[in-house]
Order: sequence, then structure tokens, then C-alpha cells
Amino acid sequence: MKIGVLLSGCGVYDGAEIHEATLTLLSIAEIGAEAVCISVDREQHHVVNHTNGEEMNEKRNMLVEAGRIARGNISNINEVNPADIDGLIIPGGFGSAKNFTNWAFEGPNGDILPEVKLLIVNMLNVGKPVAALCVSPVVMAKALEGSNIKAKMTIGSDQEESPYDIPGFSGGLESLGATTEMKTVREILVDSENKIITAPCYMMEANILDVRKNVRSAVEALRDLV
Repeated sequence: MKIGVLLSGCGVYDGAEIHEATLTLLSIAEIGAEAVCISVDREQHHVVNHTNGEEMNEKRNMLVEAGRIARGNISNINEVNPADIDGLIIPGGFGSAKNFTNWAFEGPNGDILPEVKLLIVNMLNVGKPVAALCVSPVVMAKALEGSNIKAKMTIGSDQEESPYDIPGFSGGLESLGATTEMKTVREILVDSENKIITAPCYMMEANILDVRKNVRSAVEALRDLV
């Protein structure tokens, strides 16, 4: 079994969340599957100094940066077809809302990269599962906007501590046609009909052990849908 891991760069504030990405790769190996790391050959929106949160005056490429996580074994999204993989996982990180989409700046009215949308839609159209971790349900929602797929997704819960506006994010997803449910970091949501899995991960106030278990649950659910 081959599972694609779609990475928006390298680093929580301007790319893929490294803990979530690494724990995804670990979980894929643990279930006996092979990870296929994928990214987009485009510049990321900006570069953030992760020690102080300030924007840096430089440019970085998503594919090159994602190669850091993938240890160099990274595929260009334009060279990946649904026939090449059995499922797809999108770790979180601000790159989902800044690079794959511009949700961070425009909310649900923003855009999504066409190549990202194409891969997600094509995967679902041929019945292959897609898992979106942390904030990545925004990528799913933009990919499915205007389609006949009415996904059930979670982006967290307002019943426990979160550093983010969970009701606001949930409302944005619903404005694009999704149905949302509140789930904690100890839970995932499996939309069996559409073969979509979502897990809150670091959208909630969580430690790495919480996230590790949440990611593993999502990977196992994706395996079962395959």
C-alpha cells in the first residue's frame, strides 16, 4: 500500500507542521505501508522566523522545503496520479492556509492551487480516501467547493482549549458546503461515504503525545477505507 503525504513546505508557521508530518510518516511505516511524499514546485507565500514569528526577507520553494522532511525523496504533485497511490494525507501547518490556499488572508472566499484541487478531487472521484489533519480541512473544503460531494469534517472542538477560533473555522467550512462536527484531539471524524478522514491535532491545545495518537488513528482509519 502506498500513501501520499502532501506537504506545503517545512515549518508550522509557513509550511507543513513538522510534528504532524513526521508522525504521519511514522504511522504509515507502522501499518506496513509506504509513504510517498509530495509537494508543489512553487514559492511559498512567505518565510517566517520560527523563533520570533517575524516575516523574513527571503523566498523559499515548497517542494525544496518539503524535501527536508522527506529526506530528499519528494515528488512533484504534477507527476503524481491517483493510480500511483492508494490514499492521501495532508498534514496541517499554516502552509495549508497560506500556500495551498490563501484562507489565512481571504477566508473561505479565497483560492486554492489548481494542482492541489485536482489531486484531491481525482482521488475522491476514483474512490480513494483522503485524510486532512489539523487546519487542512480548509484545503479539502476549497477543493470540493461547488462539487456534489458534501463532506463531513472536523477542525476541532470549542468544548476544550484551542489557540484558534474553532467556531469561526467551522463556519467557514460550512459556508463551502461541508457539514462539521466538534471533535477533540482524542477523536477523529470518518466520513465513510465520501472516504474523508479529519483529525484536529494541533488545532487543539495538545502535546506531541496527543497528536501522535490522533495522527495514528487517522492513518489507521485511512488504511481501513482503502
